[in-house]
Amino acid sequence: MQIQNNTLIAECSVYDFKEMLERKKVKSWLKSVSAFANTDGGSLFYGVNDDGIIVGLENPQADADFISETIKARLDPVPEIQLIPIEHEGHSLLEVKVKAGTLTPYYYYQDGTRTAYVRVGNESVECNSQQLLSLVLKGTHMTWDSLPTQVDASKHSFIILANTFREQTHQEWNEKYLESFGLVTPDGKLTNAGLLFVDNCTVFQSRIFCTRWTGLYKDNAISSVEHRENLVLLLKYGMDFIKNYTMNGWVKMPNYRLNLPDYSDRAIFEGLVNHLIHRDYTVMGGEVHIDIYDDRVELVSPGAMLDGTQIQDRDIFKVPSMRRNPVIADVFTQLDYMEKRGSGLRKMRELTEKLPNFLQGKEPQYQTEAISFYTTFYNLNWGENGRIPVEEVANRVNSTLEKYPVNKESSVERFGEKVRRFEKQI
Repeated sequence: MQIQNNTLIAECSVYDFKEMLERKKVKSWLKSVSAFANTDGGSLFYGVNDDGIIVGLENPQADADFISETIKARLDPVPEIQLIPIEHEGHSLLEVKVKAGTLTPYYYYQDGTRTAYVRVGNESVECNSQQLLSLVLKGTHMTWDSLPTQVDASKHSFIILANTFREQTHQEWNEKYLESFGLVTPDGKLTNAGLLFVDNCTVFQSRIFCTRWTGLYKDNAISSVEHRENLVLLLKYGMDFIKNYTMNGWVKMPNYRLNLPDYSDRAIFEGLVNHLIHRDYTVMGGEVHIDIYDDRVELVSPGAMLDGTQIQDRDIFKVPSMRRNPVIADVFTQLDYMEKRGSGLRKMRELTEKLPNFLQGKEPQYQTEAISFYTTFYNLNWGENGRIPVEEVANRVNSTLEKYPVNKESSVERFGEKVRRFEKQI
């Protein structure tokens, strides 16, 4: 927060400006207190208009007393706040600093009705049912995937998971791993994560929709298929579909073969793993979508950023690892499908940039909307006039290699090992 030319400069996603304290319409500001406590914290500044111009308060002490008492009377549980007086060039301001809560959800209470709010961009909006469930789980320090079910683990098998573990890690499988991975409870019940990894997975939302569209838009489909399986098979079937409908061109150079794929297989693999792990499984009608167009591959899944921010507004090299489904994430880590440090977004971009035919502007892009996360990979062999002839791409790459010599082994071969091992396992 900075003050320049009598104007308060602040990030709109974590600050609200109030010209004066509304004493009769307390909901107008209490919903922001609820939203900040339920999301990532934030501050309300009183004595500042919507444009950030400082106008001041007549009696900040009386306003502070009213705010404190009203929060205690109308919010449940009571969030942790600080009331901070600010003086600037003869104007008195008041900052209400709300700490991110650990006892979520924080409800606004009025006339027997309890409503929880969350922060979405620069707005405080009422929680939908999925967001409220997430807040309840957060407040109990549990996640959806860790919740126990009433399903007996003894009635289900994990053969696919066990075989995949052996293939990926070159270690023997032990049934004790089911409990240590968080898939089975000590009393022999499956967790929600366990339901997603059993051989005969029946979780309705454990699905992927794969479509190859004609052209650049959703007009006519060349091929469309739906899979409802456990997460290991969803990953395999998704990758199979993508490989069937994308191209891997190459040209013979004097002393080696130059691979010129449309996409980095490993980057897309990382992307699909990311969507299966971090999607919101509380959305019953939601699934992961794989949409392939002439010029791009798009992955879409339910569930935006946990902290309410927009990924397109963030520096992906500075986004901390926050896992909606830590049990699922840990299983994928144990299978050597991902790293624990949570570097997937950065890794997808780096893998793509290492391909010999990469051009600036073709980096993977990430976008979030209210309830969805999008990852877009761009076809490296597609231009404004359509597919670029492989010879033209090869000439451009070759001239670049002559100026900046590098190891001529394709990055696809160097980074494809884990993908190839994955393909062999089932």
